[in-house]
Amino acid sequence: MEYLVTMTTQVPEGTKPEEVDAVRAREAANTRALAEAGKVLRLWRPPLAPGEWRTLGLFAAQDPDDLEKTLATMPLRVWRTDEVTPLGPHGNDPGPGRVALDGTATEYFTTFALTVPPDASPQDVEATTAGEARRTAELAAERRLIRLWSLPGEGRNLGLWQAADAGSLDGYLRSLPMDKWLEVGTLALTRHPSDPATA
Repeated sequence: MEYLVTMTTQVPEGTKPEEVDAVRAREAANTRALAEAGKVLRLWRPPLAPGEWRTLGLFAAQDPDDLEKTLATMPLRVWRTDEVTPLGPHGNDPGPGRVALDGTATEYFTTFALTVPPDASPQDVEATTAGEARRTAELAAERRLIRLWSLPGEGRNLGLWQAADAGSLDGYLRSLPMDKWLEVGTLALTRHPSDPATA
């Protein structure tokens, strides 16, 4: 199973810079080992306010207990709080490792909340669902849609995309047949130096 983990680090006041550097070095080495073991799949940095220190991580684990064992091995855990979101399979997911990363593009997370109008006919829902599957397959073939997961809660999904800029991403999202029924949130991501896919 895959999990998205938001890792927020707060270094205690008065901690010496050399101690911070040493912990970060151990963290990087441990992350490499976890990546080799197939437990850390991706790492990103979200937009940060001054003084913030956060990382988003995609992890693989058998269950929440197995994930906790992995997170507990990470040296920065002594200064960190973790928020875990379980990711479920999605029928339109291109699959791990199937879409090559574009080093010139920016990656984005999109959260989708789907609300089908009560007056939508079964035929319209069926046609829109089929069109959505076709369009997401096209966007994956074009190396735009990287991954797609279901989130906890009815009709909620998470997408991982790559695009030249936010305007281009918006065009891809508007091309989805379900756009008329979707509420979308977008988060731009930046590269993490320990990301297994780009390190």
